[in-house]
Amino acid sequence: MIGAVIAMQSEADILLDSMNVQRSLTVSGKTVYVGKAFGRDIALCICGIGKVNAALGTQLLVSKFGVDKIFNFGVAGGLNKSTKLCEVYQIAAAVQFDFDLTELNGTKMGTLDEYKENYLTTNHFKAAFPKMKLGTADRFNDSKADYKLLTEELGADIRDMEGAAIVQAAYCAQMPVYLVKAISDVAGSGNTTEQYVVNRAKALENLKAALPVFFEEL
Repeated sequence: MIGAVIAMQSEADILLDSMNVQRSLTVSGKTVYVGKAFGRDIALCICGIGKVNAALGTQLLVSKFGVDKIFNFGVAGGLNKSTKLCEVYQIAAAVQFDFDLTELNGTKMGTLDEYKENYLTTNHFKAAFPKMKLGTADRFNDSKADYKLLTEELGADIRDMEGAAIVQAAYCAQMPVYLVKAISDVAGSGNTTEQYVVNRAKALENLKAALPVFFEEL
């Protein structure tokens, strides 16, 4: 069974529209839908925004629903010219850019204490969607300091608020993990909140159109 961990209802709806839901329930405050879509058995958890919610939602699917792979999709922010508004990208690796043990361990920003590298790699689709690097943190802003950290120090292409935490939780469960993001805003192209409001629907429309391709491989 595929475990879909999705932050927001609006993101989950693009899969639920094609899903034959057999049951829905609330576990630990999270809504979970169980059913079939694109010929696959799926448990979809709407985890909520942020890293703790994302990790909790992932573990919930692993421990309570017996999933054997994790799939996260949704909208995210682009960080450079290689990311185009409303386009769909798969994530090759993810880092938590608000995790900092540099002074204690002398490690790179984002390096979890139990790992040697700051980026955790993900599983990839064969489908022809470009692979990008993701930075995750519990904040949505236009911070110049964050932008410099993400682009100059970490070399990230995309940022969100859940992805890297989902990857970490999947690693702990020794489970394959796949991430796909559609770009709702691009840093340096105006206020990111305003861009998000304007472009979210189109980004989700493009992502919805791509879902059958991804589920064919899962």
